[in-house]
Amino acid sequence: MAFLRNEMLFFTTSPRTPIKMIPEIALLAEFFLHQKWNKDTQKQYALKLEKADFFEGKTSQYDSAFSARDRITRAPKALGFVDLDPKIQITQAGNELLTSKHPHEIFLRQILKFQLPSPYHKEIEILKGKFCIKPYLELMRLIRDLEYLTFDEAKIFLFQLTDYKKYDIVKNKILKFRTKVENNRGKYKLIVHETWNKEIEKIFNVEIITGNTKTRESSDLSLKNFMKTKRGTMRDYTDAAFRYLRFTGLLSITERGKISFFLNKLVEVDYILHNVDRNPIFCDRIDKYKENLFDRDKPLLYTDIKDNIIDLILRSSDDYTKKILTNKSIDELKNLREQIIISKKEVIVNSQIVKLKDKSFSLYSEIIDTYNEILTNDLFDAPLMMEWNTWRAMTMIDGGIIKGNFNLDDNGYPMSTAQGNMPDIECDYGKFVLSVEVTLQSGQRQYESEGEPVSRHYGQLKKRTGKETYCLFIAPTINNATLAHFFTINRTDIAYYGGKSNIIPLELDLFMKLIENSYNFEGYPNTSDIHCFLKSLVQRSATAQNENDWLEGINLIVNNWPKKHS
Repeated sequence: MAFLRNEMLFFTTSPRTPIKMIPEIALLAEFFLHQKWNKDTQKQYALKLEKADFFEGKTSQYDSAFSARDRITRAPKALGFVDLDPKIQITQAGNELLTSKHPHEIFLRQILKFQLPSPYHKEIEILKGKFCIKPYLELMRLIRDLEYLTFDEAKIFLFQLTDYKKYDIVKNKILKFRTKVENNRGKYKLIVHETWNKEIEKIFNVEIITGNTKTRESSDLSLKNFMKTKRGTMRDYTDAAFRYLRFTGLLSITERGKISFFLNKLVEVDYILHNVDRNPIFCDRIDKYKENLFDRDKPLLYTDIKDNIIDLILRSSDDYTKKILTNKSIDELKNLREQIIISKKEVIVNSQIVKLKDKSFSLYSEIIDTYNEILTNDLFDAPLMMEWNTWRAMTMIDGGIIKGNFNLDDNGYPMSTAQGNMPDIECDYGKFVLSVEVTLQSGQRQYESEGEPVSRHYGQLKKRTGKETYCLFIAPTINNATLAHFFTINRTDIAYYGGKSNIIPLELDLFMKLIENSYNFEGYPNTSDIHCFLKSLVQRSATAQNENDWLEGINLIVNNWPKKHS
């Protein structure tokens, strides 16, 4: 059981990307049903997880049981997909998540039932009566009432909304903040910083006055460190909350990272806001709470009513009549609506590709600006935006078949990162293929999380295509251990990777230079140019004295590319 220990709204943050819950819950179901959820089973689960093809990175070498709890006891339990007491069970909702063709609907139902307080999240004595809210429901209400919500607005103001009766107070604060920003053009970052600190001081007024500024993360008791820690926590909660809401398929990212609802799904949102009770329920009876939480059919959604789905289909497509649709089951109608959405999404993405391939490089400035925003941490879900923007850059550079393995929303904007068992981006140039892997991680964590998976994805792509294969690994900075790893396997015959690898690390600034050179190139880089470029980078690793010498060679080649080759 978790406890609410301060007067700040709480959102679960693990796993950060909700789609990752599905294979992780399936793994639990396959090997651990009807067992006790204790340190032994937690350690066993962590070992299974680390060996799973879908899982990237590593579990904790110091406390593998904690790694398991972090994946299962957080969101999967809190959202009612698993029941761990008295023994491990997959709930009605959990089984539906694993098997349904519409997991976004199942997920939506469950986040609408997440509440504070609950038998899973109880207030400590001093906070009794301070919480009375369904956080995702009220976050949806804010987005709807305000037409959109920015990441900064949420991270600053959302966490005071511990009781839905404070809703108007928080909404009006956001409106005043927008007015202040509008009246002080050019001072946005300063206003954000000052306003955020003031709101943190209000939330943690008692802790600050009494000097209770110790945090779990540090022994530093200074107010400066306390404020920094709380800002980090609020940012993490906001990031996770937006990701979870986006997985429902109701929200999109608009310009400058604004979060809003799709216009064609407002009727579904309004149905929820008008019909889902704002009051938490069954706070004391855990059996009653579980009964409601685990129910796969509650609450009723707009799309659970057959006539509503028929209406949505008729509004979005001219290919059907009401008579034809009436004879279909509700599941068939949902599948049909999904197909219509996918078809429209393909049209949107294809139009994006046409624009990106325009030889005038019309989106060059926008792509570079997005990278700069990623580097300055000004974008929501920066890792996802990094994948998507790199797909755009690779599509713009040359006319191969460039496939991003991330998931897209209905408007063709990125919704979640690539699954763990495939490259972020795959580029097919006919005679050869190129995988592109991107990360914002740095330091030793970059090597631990990316080194082996990147090599594995490279080997899988080489085996699957049977073509000459290359890989670009792009990060803001390249860790020394990562560089050494790629240098070594490029010079070593490894059967698992199909012989010597062709993996090339590029720092993001250098990749941006590559884009700039392509933009300024007289003519247009073609497939042959790219092939020669990649071969020269790999050949440099074969002749370099060490990994640092190789990196210098990479920098030299990139800075002078593209050049016509004889």
